Amino acid sequence: MNETAYYTLTALQAADDIREGLITSEELVAACLARIAAVDDDIEAWAYLDAEYALAEARARDAHRRRGGVLGPLHGVPVAVKDNIDTEEFPTAYGSPLYAGRRSGEDAHVVALLRAAGAVIVGKTVTTEFAVFHPGKTRNPLNPAHTPGGSSSGSAAAVASLMCPLAVGTQTNGSVVRPASFCGVVGFKPSFGWASRRGVLKGSLEFDTVGVFARSVEDAALIGEVMMAFDARETSTRPRTAPPLLATAREDPPVVPRLAFVKTSQWGKADAAVHEGFAELVDALGDRVEEVELPGIFDNVHGWHKAMMEADLALNFAKEYERSADRLSPVLRRMIEAGRGVPAVAYNFARDKKEILCAILDKIFEDYDVILTPAVVGEAPPTLVNTGDPAFCTIWTFCGVPTVSLPILQGESGLPVGVQLVGAKDDDARLLRTARWLMDAAKE
Repeated sequence: MNETAYYTLTALQAADDIREGLITSEELVAACLARIAAVDDDIEAWAYLDAEYALAEARARDAHRRRGGVLGPLHGVPVAVKDNIDTEEFPTAYGSPLYAGRRSGEDAHVVALLRAAGAVIVGKTVTTEFAVFHPGKTRNPLNPAHTPGGSSSGSAAAVASLMCPLAVGTQTNGSVVRPASFCGVVGFKPSFGWASRRGVLKGSLEFDTVGVFARSVEDAALIGEVMMAFDARETSTRPRTAPPLLATAREDPPVVPRLAFVKTSQWGKADAAVHEGFAELVDALGDRVEEVELPGIFDNVHGWHKAMMEADLALNFAKEYERSADRLSPVLRRMIEAGRGVPAVAYNFARDKKEILCAILDKIFEDYDVILTPAVVGEAPPTLVNTGDPAFCTIWTFCGVPTVSLPILQGESGLPVGVQLVGAKDDDARLLRTARWLMDAAKE
């Protein structure tokens, strides 16, 4: 392969080639930087990029290898990080002019884990304002007139346009799954509580989850496994052995997986292309899939999630609202104002329903390996003033179960439409194994 094309390598290929001495990290990072220079003017995926720093880090990784040092699973591989996640060397501005140039001076826990695994942090990718709904500057790399989705807009776009093999994002409603679907990449949101949020912007601690973008399920497993580690300073995590995501994702399922096709109450929002695409997919899967209807209690989840998320935004962004409401977007101001009116009894009522809902899902997963459901209501809409509808993500985020968006279907104009697989809580490895199986089956 010509060294200028190294940016096309998957993360696993790149890590293996660096380990074997077939390429250097500097060559790979240089190829990615050249790719960024060539295409990013039309996409604008990056909030901050320091090419010299990235190259210096790559050279340090190469020197470490030449000295015979121990190599981590991501040694020398470039990774992009969403601009709501702290990085010691780069500013983190949360997608808001209120925090332009802000430097935390410390890596978020997940960034520290990535560095310890040998990753080269290339730069920060664009987020929507405070990782909510008001879009940033990023455009969809497949059609710049269309949204890339949000809030992890830049992370999805960077991976989709081959500027970086891996990127980190976050999800509070649909902020990993939706942009992954719109940009045609794999987006993995782990089970709630596996990846630390220390050093990540607090939007809603009930729902905020760190996720990843990749060009294959195996690559998502590679980086996901690195980030799933206990953090004694973050209360949502607990000491336990992380699942072997990559090894499991590479295995063939011991038996043919059973899938529960769940439309949810949001099915009517999906466009004709989604309806037709899922009809064809379900038909192709044959007796391996059965349609399952969720009980009526799940119809309330969108309202419960909205109330809790808005109340949390009102709490966590109270200082910004009090001091600089006029510099916040109208959509964020409305959400904060609505959140201030959520009664404590309504918040706690909604939160208490999680246990009931998760128990119902657990019963479904006794009979099925995964749930099959849309990732989005349709392909990326032709607009840059919003980031699309997260309707098909809300239930799973509310319940804290793992999900992955797979680029399998197409919309009416040929843009990708993600197929979402949902796994049982803490059964992330089985989810990714089934996802890899489905991707392989879809290619046949």
